[in-house]
Amino acid sequence: QVQLVESGGGLVQPGASLRLSCAASGSIFRVYDMGWYRQAPGKQRELVAGITSGGSPNYADSVKGRFTISRNNAKNTVYLQMNSLKPEDTAVYYCNANLLRTGTILRVDTWGKGTQVTVSS
Repeated sequence: QVQLVESGGGLVQPGASLRLSCAASGSIFRVYDMGWYRQAPGKQRELVAGITSGGSPNYADSVKGRFTISRNNAKNTVYLQMNSLKPEDTAVYYCNANLLRTGTILRVDTWGKGTQVTVSS
């Protein structure tokens, strides 16, 4: 069994920073792309940032210049540094990992349960 566990969400004021973490654990052979998605009330889930196993990032236009994604391959962990937060960043943030489980031959997408980020004065 494989699980992703997110941490670091919370309630902050506009302009503040937060750092999200997500650790993958369990019977993992290899982790490929990892990423962060978010879903605000009444909206579809959207990609915030992704990062390849080689460390190449990509970002949604709405967070470019404010958010930074990084990863530690040795720990199967991905991070999202969020600066200059805005009320429109309020959402549940989900971690995603494309990975190969031990003893299998097919890569699967695995999701965390999400962490709430609220930006409000």
